[in-house]
Amino acid sequence: MLQRPAEIPPTPPAVQPKPPQGGPEQAKLPQTGEASWYGPEHQGKPTASGQLFDQARFTAAHRTLPFGTKVKVTNLDNGKSVEVEINDRGPYAENRIIDLSQAAAKALNMTETGTAKVRLELASGP
Repeated sequence: MLQRPAEIPPTPPAVQPKPPQGGPEQAKLPQTGEASWYGPEHQGKPTASGQLFDQARFTAAHRTLPFGTKVKVTNLDNGKSVEVEINDRGPYAENRIIDLSQAAAKALNMTETGTAKVRLELASGP
């Protein structure tokens, strides 16, 4: 006597990756929060955009802003500001909104403290 084969359960749908922390609503500028910086240990390594990290360039990592976006970053403690280009993803610390290159952090006078409260705004034109 032939037995009927057992039914194979349907394959579950693929698990969708979670959106970046904070979601797209945080990509709206202006944005205020904590900045940090990264430098020598990442020098010459590829960023998420494919560019090689250069700590001497004015670049930054943001969770959701498109690569190539130019952002004005202002240190709210001393009023200094700098323009950076988003070329990487991060920061990975939950309470931070941007990771700056060492050059940008120096220009904002925040390398000693490691972090600073900043305001991010879309940079005005070239």
